[in-house]
Amino acid sequence: MKKEKIELPKELVDKLREKAKEMSFESVEEYIELILTEFVEEESTSFEEEDEEKIKKRLKALGYL
Repeated sequence: MKKEKIELPKELVDKLREKAKEMSFESVEEYIELILTEFVEEESTSFEEEDEEKIKKRLKALGYL
């Protein structure tokens, strides 16, 4: 699969790098890709308002919101 570069704030990448390391990911890119893939897949299915709040909280904790 062809990859593209996306710029993110350094502080966010540092936080994500730390989380990726804690979870034994081989790279921060691999971790971010997983998070975004899960979000997109969840976004494409219908979900309850409660699920939407959980997703928003998770993304906020990761610094995306």
